[in-house]
Amino acid sequence: MSLTWTEVLGFATGALCVWLVARQHIANWPIGIANNVFFIVLFTQTGLYADAGLQIVFIALACFGWWTWARGGGPGQVLPVRRTSRVEWIWLLVSGAAGVAALTVFLARMTDSTVPFWDALTTCLSLAATYGQCRKRLESWWLWIAADLVYIPLYAYKELYLTAILYAGFLTLCVLGLRGWRRDVALAVSDPAGAVK
Repeated sequence: MSLTWTEVLGFATGALCVWLVARQHIANWPIGIANNVFFIVLFTQTGLYADAGLQIVFIALACFGWWTWARGGGPGQVLPVRRTSRVEWIWLLVSGAAGVAALTVFLARMTDSTVPFWDALTTCLSLAATYGQCRKRLESWWLWIAADLVYIPLYAYKELYLTAILYAGFLTLCVLGLRGWRRDVALAVSDPAGAVK
């Protein structure tokens, strides 16, 4: 499959978005929405229907994340990075497993998808990671890393080579983001008053 402008623009906006998230810059949200629009078109054209639908959900979540990052810390406060609670983990695991099962069956029976399980798995991992990103949960980076490790070979298999390279870059940025957010959590624990800006 030949390279398209849609894939190139998806590459550029995606890389910029993740770079901004790692730096906790609020501009990641509008850039991410632009990225989602490009990927809706790209994934629909290549039969990755769950990934295309996921982009619509990402747009809604980006609006929520944008609002949360702007207002969620309280008046005059920045939303702090925190750890994912046990209750959140249980909810994410149960809903994620159910989502993968249901979406795999749907894609296998209702579409011409050649990769229903992998499309469903990456979709559910991405949703869980985005929830964590919206709430500034440290472990959202681990979920993104897991998703990227599946996305890279999946996109290569679909001959979306530039997108596969983009996700390899995402993987690197996720590791850097994890390190930066982990540092913020450690600072908040050692100096709770200083963590609020």
